[in-house]
Amino acid sequence: MRNTISILFITTCFLFLQWNNTQAQAPEKWTTSDIQHALKKLNVVGTALFVAAHPDDENQRVISYFANEKGLRTAYLSLTRGDGGQNLIGPEIRELLGVLRTNELVQARSVDGGEQLFSRANDFGYSKNPDETFATWNKEEVLGDVVWAMRKFRPDIVINRFNHDTERKTHGHHTGSAILSVEAFDMVNDKTAYPEQLKHVEPWQPHRIFFNTSWWFYGSREKFAEADKTNLVSFDAGVYYPLIGKSNTEIASEARSMHKCQGFGSTGDRGSMAEYLEYIKGEKPADNDPLSGINTSWSRLKGGQTIGKILASVRDNFDANNPSTSVPKLLEALKLIQNLEDDYWKEVKTKDIKEVIKACLGMYLEAVASDYSATKGQEIELSMEAINRSDAPVTLKSVQYLPMNLDSSLNTKLEKNQSVEFTKTLKIPANMPSTSPYWLNKEASLGMYSVPDQTLRGLPNTPRQFRVKYVLDIAGTAVEYETEVVFKKNDPVKGETYRPFEVIPPVSVAIAEKVFLYPNDEAQMVKVVVKAGKENAAGVITLEVPEGWKTRIEAFKYDLQQKGEEKTFEFELIPPKNQSVGEITAIAKISGTMEPFSDEMIVMEYDHIPTQTILMPATSKVVRVDLKKKGEKIGYIMGAGDAIPESLEQIGYKVTLLEEKDMEAEKMAQFDAVIVGIRAFNTVDALKFKNKELMQYVKDGGTVMVQYNTSHRLVTEDIAPYPLKLSRDRVAVEESEVRFLKPEHPVLNTPNKITSADFDGWVQERGLYFPNEWDENFEAILSSNDPNEEPLDGGLLVAKYGEGYYVYSGYSWFRELPAGVPGAYRLFANLISIGK
Repeated sequence: MRNTISILFITTCFLFLQWNNTQAQAPEKWTTSDIQHALKKLNVVGTALFVAAHPDDENQRVISYFANEKGLRTAYLSLTRGDGGQNLIGPEIRELLGVLRTNELVQARSVDGGEQLFSRANDFGYSKNPDETFATWNKEEVLGDVVWAMRKFRPDIVINRFNHDTERKTHGHHTGSAILSVEAFDMVNDKTAYPEQLKHVEPWQPHRIFFNTSWWFYGSREKFAEADKTNLVSFDAGVYYPLIGKSNTEIASEARSMHKCQGFGSTGDRGSMAEYLEYIKGEKPADNDPLSGINTSWSRLKGGQTIGKILASVRDNFDANNPSTSVPKLLEALKLIQNLEDDYWKEVKTKDIKEVIKACLGMYLEAVASDYSATKGQEIELSMEAINRSDAPVTLKSVQYLPMNLDSSLNTKLEKNQSVEFTKTLKIPANMPSTSPYWLNKEASLGMYSVPDQTLRGLPNTPRQFRVKYVLDIAGTAVEYETEVVFKKNDPVKGETYRPFEVIPPVSVAIAEKVFLYPNDEAQMVKVVVKAGKENAAGVITLEVPEGWKTRIEAFKYDLQQKGEEKTFEFELIPPKNQSVGEITAIAKISGTMEPFSDEMIVMEYDHIPTQTILMPATSKVVRVDLKKKGEKIGYIMGAGDAIPESLEQIGYKVTLLEEKDMEAEKMAQFDAVIVGIRAFNTVDALKFKNKELMQYVKDGGTVMVQYNTSHRLVTEDIAPYPLKLSRDRVAVEESEVRFLKPEHPVLNTPNKITSADFDGWVQERGLYFPNEWDENFEAILSSNDPNEEPLDGGLLVAKYGEGYYVYSGYSWFRELPAGVPGAYRLFANLISIGK
């Protein structure tokens, strides 16, 4: 049976509030095992914080152990969002990759029971030492973010994934994260350190800090077995949870498998598995227990002992066949928790116990918008549902709509298993903030994101302001629940699907290409797409160009009647006579107010994370460069995903993406060159047996260029016509000198004369995973190295094979070409042109 109520009210007021952030998901539907597991955690009053540098650095076994076995509130502080990594499942790099990896981390924590925190540090790519890392990051600001995380989360213990010892050679971000964590440990209780934070949090002192060591840090299992372990504590991370039906290691593997864009799918292990924590400082454990001497019971809080007795009784007498019998005692404990003097634990445990009460009632509360997005000032209809599936007496007193601060008095009794449904039409407030990722709202530096609002720092995602508060009377006790407004639809294949509700601009703009490369002074057409975020969007669209560049038409009028409607306009862009690098920006203005909008709206959709709607500046790079090329047709074997085919089309090549059926020497003979995308020999299984066709194509006179691969999980060791061995060697400093080992070689001279200036303006790095051994048939063309390191000569290898040429290059073309680096295009064109 369903009871339906219809309510109409429109408002334009808005009060800004901060909320704990969660991305839109289907409402949780707990089993009795879930409730019993939550009751176990409800009886524990303690926290643990794990600290490292990137998404996927975390040890999920340790996080899951403390969250599930020990019942602690556990979080992972990742200093970066992983923007500088590679992407195995799609084309996103840099900021968009950071959004993807952020949400993979959030999903991983939803599996292992932890929470997710961040700093403002930007992952600028591989760094070989912490000094280089801190020179790019703003060390004091990132340190402040670590202090903020500790003060806000109040950990009893801190666990670093990496060693703070600077003598060890490792990723500079890794060592840097440990250094900052150890420094923050000594500052978090100092009122003179970052005093501006104390408006929101109080000083705090963790009991101790550890380093999560393992045999890997000792070089081998044998060396670790012989090492002195008097400063280590250990625990069995392979424990089995009967209520969950899984081992801790199986949960950890499922969590690690959420890092899909990094290819970290993990097979679950079972059985005992030791984890080791090396004591660094603080109160030294008296025995082999990382929590030794730390009171994690309710007795640690004034007034907590009575709460602990009540909750222990609920846990011990829980009736799995009728969970609602626990509600009276839980309500009694809730009242006592809400009277605690400790504000931190009052907030944390109030939230936790309310969720347990809701689960014991079989309570389902939901607020669904009629569309997945709306603009400021637009009306949106909400559909609410409330159902109590227990015998406990529950009345829905009222519903409040946030942030409008409107309410609807209902006073409706929620009869057992009788759904109450009602609707309400609201107007999105004029000052409702965008739901786009908050750390992308302002321009970032190479090392730091700009987040002026202290209360936003550290949150995984933008807080969703649009929420519905259900005010319930449960057996005479008032209990409030807030639920995020979401969008829901029925998919013919997947069934019920959810996505976050988004606040978007009335109009967005996008430039069709991210780079426009002009090899001569001929004009090119720049396509600009205007998309309506609401009905009846009209105005003018302009293209802002750098000095020396011109457009024949300055503006176009647009008139879009339907939400989601798009229209494309073409601006004829004329370059200057001489070399020039600049940026163009598309700007749409709304009729009447003439308010400008210059953001592109990007929708990122993957099955393992919620749909992401991201606003990024609608800009593109324009490059006027002296560039010549030979050949016209390119075959491209896509690997892990990159934007090089589009980049090559910018300079006039016709690019065909090759499928397995196309990888035959005779079919590939039509191409002037075949290019193998990044990590193709790691990700394209067909190359296990199709590589011989590539080699035959070379032997017959073709040119094959293979971009970087990793030595781990190659589908075949035979990636070249002659032996070469891949390494982990890389040149991380993008300004590092590049030396010419074969200055007379054709790839440095024809059709473009390459000079040292062609290596100016490179981004993030020179290259990665260079070969360190190769056959004498290869010619090493370039040499480069990071400061104070030995030269690396394997970044560009060329070999004559039969009538054609084979090229292997670890230089980062997948970053440089989409970034519009002129010299990268010139050298890449030479590599394609070899032998022509």
